[in-house]
Amino acid sequence: MFQKLVAIEPVNLDQASKASLSSYAHEVKLYQDLPKGNEEIIQRIGDADAVLVSYTTNIDARVIHSCKEIRYIGMCCSLYSPESANVDILAAETRGIAVKGVRDYGDEGVVEYVVSELVRLMHGFGSRQWRDRPVELTGTKIGILGLGTSGRMVGKGLQFFGSDLYYYSRTRKPESEKEGFQYLALEELLKTVDILCTCLSRNAILLHQHEFELFGNGKILINTSIGPCHDMDALKNWLSNKDNYFLCDTVMASGDASGEIVSFPNVFCVNKPSGSSVQGTKRLSKKVLQNIKDFLFSS
Repeated sequence: MFQKLVAIEPVNLDQASKASLSSYAHEVKLYQDLPKGNEEIIQRIGDADAVLVSYTTNIDARVIHSCKEIRYIGMCCSLYSPESANVDILAAETRGIAVKGVRDYGDEGVVEYVVSELVRLMHGFGSRQWRDRPVELTGTKIGILGLGTSGRMVGKGLQFFGSDLYYYSRTRKPESEKEGFQYLALEELLKTVDILCTCLSRNAILLHQHEFELFGNGKILINTSIGPCHDMDALKNWLSNKDNYFLCDTVMASGDASGEIVSFPNVFCVNKPSGSSVQGTKRLSKKVLQNIKDFLFSS
């Protein structure tokens, strides 16, 4: 068992899983607000040997080297690579600290978010309508940027409605191509599609001024990633054309912590994580607890 387990911020576990944490640690402390900086993070961790964190707070090298008792960090959020993580995994490795994250727990909600928001805008079911007349997903050229689990699920959801699917990924996906996903190099993809859905790892910025110029006007960009996939100044410049639309589920996904960008009339931010459904929370909770069990039973 751990001596002390601390969740330094809200971690979106269900109540049953929160209660069961006491089975794995002699002392459990769950904070319900966000720490304001490193000093508060260090103070919250204190002498804990296990730490839980969600996607909204960074645990950097300074925190890791300041908290001498840590031997386990559980990320209650997606972990795809050290570069995209909000935990300094390389610093943790130098101290022998295990860092475990989860994957594929909120993707179903992301698919529903994408379909819902596109249908509302394309048909004018909300406050704005994309074009002069309502447009269906059927036959619309849609590009998926990043074809991991989430991107593939979003694409298949759109494919169900008859969309023409194109994708760009660092590696080709032959199985998806057999299912009707058409691969294009990034520049060709941007020039071809009318709607672009970004499903990239955190900190992967692929859309700069040149890319927005290739994408052109009268288009829709929808970001499903935790953080931005775009250069902020380039996005603002693109949005100066009122025929362009940007959709995202959270302010974090917009890339603008000030909230300025979500006040643009052609930006729609629901400000609710699309993967935070009851079902998504259950999947997340199960995987977080399984990571803890695996670590303790293998130690």
